[in-house]
Parts: sequence; C-alpha cells; structure tokens
Amino acid sequence: MSSQPRPSRPTKPVYSTAGDSLITRLLAGPVGLIVVIAYLAAVTYFIWLTPRSLLLRFGLFLGLLLIYYLPHRGWIKLLLAAATVLAIIPAVGLRNPFLLELGFQVAAFGTLALGLNIVVGFAGLLDLGYVAFFAVGAYSWAFFGSQQIWNLHNAPGTFSIYDAFPFPAWLFWLFLVIGTLAAAGTGLLLGTPVLRLRGDYLAIVTLGFGEVIRVLANNLSKPINITNGPQGITPIQRPPLPGFLTSNVLIDFFERIAGRPIGTSDIYALFFYLLALLWLVFTIIFAGRLENSRLGRSWTAIREDDVAAVAMGVPLRRTKLTAFAIGAAFSGAMGVIYAANRTFVSPETFSLTQSISILVMVILGGLGSIPGVVLGAAIVTLLNIDILQTLSLGLSSLRQSDGLIPLLGVPWADVPSQLDPARYQRLVFGLLLIIMMIVRPEGIIPSRRQRLELHEADETPPDAPSTPAVQGGD
Repeated sequence: MSSQPRPSRPTKPVYSTAGDSLITRLLAGPVGLIVVIAYLAAVTYFIWLTPRSLLLRFGLFLGLLLIYYLPHRGWIKLLLAAATVLAIIPAVGLRNPFLLELGFQVAAFGTLALGLNIVVGFAGLLDLGYVAFFAVGAYSWAFFGSQQIWNLHNAPGTFSIYDAFPFPAWLFWLFLVIGTLAAAGTGLLLGTPVLRLRGDYLAIVTLGFGEVIRVLANNLSKPINITNGPQGITPIQRPPLPGFLTSNVLIDFFERIAGRPIGTSDIYALFFYLLALLWLVFTIIFAGRLENSRLGRSWTAIREDDVAAVAMGVPLRRTKLTAFAIGAAFSGAMGVIYAANRTFVSPETFSLTQSISILVMVILGGLGSIPGVVLGAAIVTLLNIDILQTLSLGLSSLRQSDGLIPLLGVPWADVPSQLDPARYQRLVFGLLLIIMMIVRPEGIIPSRRQRLELHEADETPPDAPSTPAVQGGD
C-alpha cells in the first residue's frame, strides 16, 4: 500500500468582532497590563477622595470589564478581579454604603439573569414569567423568617409587631436550600404542562404563570393570612453575622477605613454584598460546567431543532424540565437572600416588568454568553438604580436653584418634573434594545455560536484553505 500524507488538522478559528479585537490588541503585552493596573489605581484613588461620584462609580465597574478583555493568563485576571471586588469595592463601600448596595444589586440580578440564560440562552425556551421563581424563594423565607405565622387568622394591618420571632435566625441557611428546592419544584410544575409548546405560545403561558404567582401573593391574605396581601411581609429576620465580622479588631479597622462609626447596618451591607457575590461566582462556575456538559449540548440541540434532537436520541421531556428546574433553582436561592437583605417582600417586587428587565439583561449581554449576561445585568442595574436616579436628583437640585439653562436662558425652576430621567427608564431600555438589535444583534459579549452564526461571512476569509481530502489506498 502506498503511504499517503496525513491531512493537516485545520486550526480552530477565533471568532471575534472588530471591536473585541481592537480592545484586545490595545491591552496586549505587559504595557496593557500596566495600563489596566494604573487605571484601577487611579480610579481607586479618586473614588476614595470622592466616594459619591457617579462617574467614578461607573469607572470602577468599567475596570472590571477591562480586566475581562485583558489578554493575559487567567490567574492574573482572576487576581485583579478579586482585588477589585473583594478589596476596593468593600473599602470604598464602607465610606459610601450605596456602593455596597449597588454591588449587591448587580450580583443579585446577575444571578437571576444567569438562571434565565439557562432557560432562554442554552435551551431556547422563552420564559416571560421567570420572576415567579424569585418570588417563591423570597416568600419561603419571608413566611418562616417573620412573625407571619403568628398572624394567620388576623387581617392585614390589624396585628402588632413583636421583638421575638417564632423561629431562630440561623434557619436562614437551611432555607437557602429549601428555597432552592421549592423554586426548582415550581419550575418542574411549570415545565410539565408546556412541553409541547414553543415560541410565542410558550412565552404566553409562562407570562400567565408569572402573573398567577403575583396575584396569589397579592390575594392569599384570606381566609388564612399567608402573604399579608398587598401590604407585604415585614419585618423579616436577617441571618446572624459571622463572629469575625463583629470582632472589635475588625470593626476598629473598618472605622479607620470609613472615617466614621460603623454600625450593624454597615456590617450587614458588607455581609450581603459578599454573600450575593459568592452565590454569583458559584452560579457562573456551575453554568459554565453545564454549558460544556452532555446536558448543555442537549440543550443546544433542542434549541436549534428539537425534532432533529429527538431523532438523534435526545430525551426532549427530561432535557426541557431540567432546564426549567435548574434555572428556577438559582432564582429561588437569590430570592431567599433578597428577602433577608430587604427585610420586606411584597407582590409589587415580582411584577411582569421585573421579568422583562431580567430578559433585557440576557439579550443585551448576549444569549447563551455567561460573561455577556453578567455584563448586561450590570448595565441595566446601573442604569436603573444609579445613573438615571442620580441624574434625576441632579436635575431636582438645579430646579431648586435660581440659575438658567445655558444657551436657552430658561430658568431651571421652570423645567417640569415630568422630564426627570428616572421616569423614562423603560424608554431608555427600549432604545437600548433597538440600538443593540441594529448595531450588535448578538449582544455585547456574544457566545461563540452566536458570533459564528451572525458574522460567519465577515470572519471566514474567502481564501481560507479547505481540509484536503484523504485519498484511498490501493
């Protein structure tokens, strides 16, 4: 037999858009690393001096994005990210507690968006009632972690608040598991009757399911008062703080950093920030392992073509139910943490608008992309509770002054309150989605598959060598 040359294995293409490639090239080499470190040091210095600056808060979160794009070894990026989220943000947050609240919100909604990304991005199942699982977790701890069990036969607003609680606060850790399992069970309950639905029909059913949970929470106040109706449940216990966080040595250290007395509320703000961050990191790792697992490939198959997936042996029923259950579980656990952090839950927190906001985070960041979804959650959260609110407060302060609008000569006092930026939150989100669909439909940080599907013509060189065919021997 004549020996034939073995075909060369084609190199794996690197799919990237022009913007990503430009950022990566600018940050390449030791110079890029020095630039990122210098940027983080400068932002830290200035935000230390002026911790209430909106621009510097935004710059701090931008630093995390630069770390992601840094083309260096993983341990270097991990070290820089850990220094930012575990040292810089907590230290500045002690001087301005709003930064810890902002970090908690980003971590909380980042976790929710990752859970929805499993359902929508990985499995391709459009879920418009995802916030229902969030409500299940929140109300599971709200009921047992409050005094509501003592008021089952009292009408809302007719009972007193006591100093004691029926159950100890340490049960919070047990309810992290219970809330997770309850939400996963609710996900199975939702997924079972809708297995044959897809597309718009599935979206309508899940939307209705989310509204059913909200209406139940709004009306389960009679004949047995379980949810306290529209008034919500309060106060809800917080878990006991770890001993090291309440030591005199650490509190003295915190007070030197903050330059002011540190109270229990400050310690709890730091505690919940770290707890939400820990759950976010766990969710990222778990979702990453799922994406590349056999189950993750099954999700991809049913997302692309469920008929072909069934023909190839993918168990459709079990695969879809697993997606609903796992996505719901992450949301349920975060609901327990959110209820303990807020010490109050009400049906208004779990409206359809909240589900749409979480879906916007997933689409904005990139369907199926784990880092993209986290970035989308950060952008939407910053817009929602920081940027638009801060601009509204600034406009309100100008409205109370005697100054004039530059170039127009109109007094600031004549500017109506209807023009406050916070009132146009949904308009901003809508415009943002329209721009993204036109300019970058795959998302800010798209998954490799999405990038390939939408930019295949741009990224595959026309003169790319094809794999040589293997010639048969004599």
